[in-house]
Amino acid sequence: MSKKHHDIENDEKEILKDFDADEFVSTDNVNEELKLAKQAANNFMKRDSRINIRISGADLNMVRRMAVQEGLPYQTLLASVIHKFVTGRLVNKGSDSQSGK
Repeated sequence: MSKKHHDIENDEKEILKDFDADEFVSTDNVNEELKLAKQAANNFMKRDSRINIRISGADLNMVRRMAVQEGLPYQTLLASVIHKFVTGRLVNKGSDSQSGK
């Protein structure tokens, strides 16, 4: 497991521990906080750039089939794969078996 995933799990465990200990307090302006959080999430995931790439027809057909299986447009699937790659969350299924772990 990568260090990045390990840190996320530790952060999540810490949040759960604090939640179980009733260390969270409610805010007086819940609606405003939710509005700010939603806006931040929208801004983070905003798709405001276009790219053009050339790939083989066979690869494109496989991507389209995978997108249908996931219930997504193929462009959305490709954008998700790129996002996971650049954030270090795209993992190779065969990496553990090839490294002897």
